[in-house]
Formats: sequence, structure tokens, C-alpha cells
Amino acid sequence: MKIVIAPDKFKNSLTGMDFCEAVETALKQFDSNIEILKLPLADGGDGTIEVVNYYLKGETIQLTVNNPFFEPAKASYLYAESSKKAFIEMAEASGVKLLQPEQFDCKNATTLGTGELILDAIKRGAETIILGIGGSATNDCGIGMATALGYRFLDDNEDEVKPIGANLSQIKSIDESQVHPRLKAVDFQIACDVTNPLYGKNGAAYGYGAQKGASVQDIKLLDKGLFDFSKVLEATFNVKVQSVKGAGAAGGMGIGSKLFLNGHLAQGINLIKDLADFDYKIKGADWIITGEGKLDAQTLSGKTIKGVLESAKAMQIKVAAFCGATDFEGKSPEELGIQYADAVMNYTTNLEDAMKNSHQYLKEITKKFAHEVLK
Repeated sequence: MKIVIAPDKFKNSLTGMDFCEAVETALKQFDSNIEILKLPLADGGDGTIEVVNYYLKGETIQLTVNNPFFEPAKASYLYAESSKKAFIEMAEASGVKLLQPEQFDCKNATTLGTGELILDAIKRGAETIILGIGGSATNDCGIGMATALGYRFLDDNEDEVKPIGANLSQIKSIDESQVHPRLKAVDFQIACDVTNPLYGKNGAAYGYGAQKGASVQDIKLLDKGLFDFSKVLEATFNVKVQSVKGAGAAGGMGIGSKLFLNGHLAQGINLIKDLADFDYKIKGADWIITGEGKLDAQTLSGKTIKGVLESAKAMQIKVAAFCGATDFEGKSPEELGIQYADAVMNYTTNLEDAMKNSHQYLKEITKKFAHEVLK
């Protein structure tokens, strides 16, 4: 029997590798002959970098870059010399995690530091760069990132504009003559899990500006900037900006990474599955055991378990979901494509106990599954 263990993390409780270890231990105690394959996954959010390095086997590169307010900050990314692949999270250089809540001010924030990480990876010889664009503190449409790579954003007087969201309306033209010569040779894969357009009521500013420190007036200013700048982008790149799904992700970094990097926007889970060679490795499996902190309707709209279910269904592999908590909202697990489901909260009513002892509860869940299903 072949069983694949392919979970996401339980946030603030278990890493994906912790999950794999707990389930493997319990399965081996039940039957030491079970073939077990550990393929931890992530969807591009917190904790993705550890999962990526499980497959990338790269080294952590640390350098000093500009933080969202042009101040020096240490940031790191992964680079594997053997495969010439890099994994960069924009949150490392341009994220809210670098700031205190009272510092949030996306109209004056820049993605320059993210561009500096990309530039360093290019100089090291990266041929593929996976860029995660979650957790940003910015709304500059990626012009900071692009500035680090040699793009120049010019006003009516052909003076260079400071690359922040508040200045987007000032930009009248884009000079590409000094762009790094290797930029176009790199394959950029962008982990993007939102589908917001660039501007308008569902756009970057109205959708996410407030949680990044923007006032009502700031949001109007930023939205107008995104609208005005979209016309410059359309004239330069011949793309209908507002029709691009995910253009408004990360304060416009979605469209910025697509156009300035010639990047391909994809769901984070699909990029991680590709990196893991997931669909090839699960062939012949009898079960895939997956899980994450909470399984609900949102889980199935682009998160890790949805990615597992898509692959499992295509190969007719049964799926078991071991989670912290579940809410199927009136549906049965089978309706969602899950043949077996259990949750830590079925074993305790105390959330603190569940968080603290999830490793042990996961072993209990696995033992119960083995005796009921694998007997």
C-alpha cells in the first residue's frame, strides 16, 4: 500500500513537516510495510519558504535592501545553484511584517526592496524565480521593484518619479533602455491567489488599502493613481490592464510583475505542486492524507487542500483530510471529494489544548483512520 502525506501547516501549531512526521509515525506503528511518501505543501502564504526549500534544497541568501520606506533592512531569499532557481517572498523586503501597525502607510511605501532581491538573484545566475506576492505593505503597482531592475518612470518633464503609490498619477512614460539585460531571460512564476482587478471598487486600493494604513482620501488618491498609470501601462505594453485577473494583487504587484517581469500569474498551490513534481510522485497511491488548520468553504477556493483534491480526482486516488477543525457547511465530505475526514477539535473542546497538543492528537486521528479504513 502506498500513502502520500501532503498537508499544509496548522497555523501557529504544526508545520507541514511536523504533520508528516506525526502521521508517518502512527502509520508505521500500524503497519511497517506501508510505503509512505512525504510531500508537504503550501499555498504561497506564511510558511511557504520552508516547504519550498524541502524541494529546492537551496541556500538562504541574506542582504540589506530598502524596506517599504526606503530604510535599510535585512531580507533573505532562497537560491539553489544546482537548478538555478530562486524563491523570493515580497513580504521579506516590502511586507507589513516589517512594520508596526501604526507605521502602515501604503501610499508612501515602495516595493524597491523586492526588486533588489530579484536583482541579486539574477546576478547570481537565476534562470527561474518564483515570486510570492502576499503580505505586502505597498500600493505602488510594482514600480519600486521595477526601478531596482532598471526601469525609469518619468513625469511630464522627463524627470524620474519617486516609486511610491502616491506618485502613480505623475507618471507619463516608462523608459526601458536601462533594464537589466538578463531580466527577459529569466522565467518568473508569480504566486498570486487573488483575482482582483487593478482599480475600481474591487481593485487594489479599495480592496486592501485600509488594512495597509490608507485613509478614505488616500484610497481615492491611490485608486486614481492606479487608473491613470494603467493607461501608461497599456500604451507601453499593449495589454488591457483591467482585464487581467489578479492585476490588483499586492497593491498592483500582480500587473507589475506580469508586465515588468513578463511573469506568469498562478495560484500558489499549483506552483508548489509543480516544484514538488506532485502529480508524478503520487501515481499509484492508494490514499493521500492532507490537512490544514481549518477546512471550510474558503479552503476549497484556492487553498492547499483544493490543489490536492484536483490532483487526486484526476488519478482516482482517495483523500483523507486531517484538520484542526472542520466546517463543511451542511455538506458531506464526500460531496467535496474527501473520502475520510477527522479533526483535532473532535478530540478536545479546548482550543489551547488543541493548539498545544495537535501533534499527539494527529497521531490519534491517524491510528483511528488506520484501524477503520486500512485494516
